[in-house]
Amino acid sequence: MKAFWGTIRLSLVTAVGALIFGTVLAAMRVSPTPVLRAAGALYVYIFRNTPLTLILLFCSLGLSDTLHLQISQDPGTNGFWLAAIGMTVYTASFVCESLRAGINTVPIGQAEAARSIGLTFTQTLRLVVLPQAFRAVVAPLGSVYIAMIKNTTIALAAGYFEASAQMKQMFDTYGGTIPIFVGFAVGFMVLTLPTGFFFGWLSKRLAVAR
Repeated sequence: MKAFWGTIRLSLVTAVGALIFGTVLAAMRVSPTPVLRAAGALYVYIFRNTPLTLILLFCSLGLSDTLHLQISQDPGTNGFWLAAIGMTVYTASFVCESLRAGINTVPIGQAEAARSIGLTFTQTLRLVVLPQAFRAVVAPLGSVYIAMIKNTTIALAAGYFEASAQMKQMFDTYGGTIPIFVGFAVGFMVLTLPTGFFFGWLSKRLAVAR
């Protein structure tokens, strides 16, 4: 249970961080400034096509061991934040693309109308476009977050001990028994299934009529 609580904590921190960072990236990708658009696109292309394991290893070996980035003196806490950083920068690229697809569903006339009354690009994005875009991509964001929860199973690459690492340790101690495997499989289903049902319900609740 302690290991699953670690998985839940990592998932929650990653979900919030990826949503914030992914929103910023989406704004960059639709920005009227070519440099920002290029930077956002380059970031997404790199991180979407880089295995998460390599990103987590970079956080562990590069940031921690080579650059000596120590967020906490406690190894467990330090591993948690290194894993959270790696998973956030990876998941944010998928959140960005989902949100950009939602932005494309907003009629362009609404953005033009906002600019015609004197709103800046940032104001148009914040007040007109993003609220509708978020409502349009609730279901895709749910899929991204479900995948993110499952991706926590390789957080050990960054030095963080969560549920899947606990399962491996129990396999090494007691052998690969069916009850252990089933117990952890059920545990992950308890995390992912309600998440899917919640986002499905929220998607219908917030659906934008066109």
